[in-house]
Amino acid sequence: MSLISSVLGSGRRSNIFDPFSLDIWDPFEGFPFTTPLANVPSSTRETSAFANARIDWKETPEAHVFKADLPGLKKEEVKVEVEEVRVLQISGERRKEQEEKKEKWHRVERSSGKFLRRFRLPENAKMDEVKASLENGVLTVTVPKEEVKKAEVKAIEISG
Repeated sequence: MSLISSVLGSGRRSNIFDPFSLDIWDPFEGFPFTTPLANVPSSTRETSAFANARIDWKETPEAHVFKADLPGLKKEEVKVEVEEVRVLQISGERRKEQEEKKEKWHRVERSSGKFLRRFRLPENAKMDEVKASLENGVLTVTVPKEEVKKAEVKAIEISG
């Protein structure tokens, strides 16, 4: 498994076989030759542990629920959007703290940078009723589901 994860990328997906994940993945990332993403400015390509925000997705009988740990972010720094093609997009940015000349940093472990995650939702998602809340650094996005209509069974009388 470690060989697969080292060859397949930098952990942008928790499951590379997940058909609902739409993360951009460059299979040649890290190779010494030029890739299509090589012309993109490094500030745009810059990734960190924060940039690869981990998001849980669970399905309940009533809704699809997404939870993302975004410690220290304000709701103004996070965007939740839905597209007409049943795509949920969660994005945001944590900016680096400004260094002042009077200060001396001994260690910088907290991550910063932009993140963007996209999920293709199933057909039963009610895209016009999506709700999001941010409490104690946890973003919760709830996408209600349409009720599944059970097929009506009608008995047919047999003549004869």
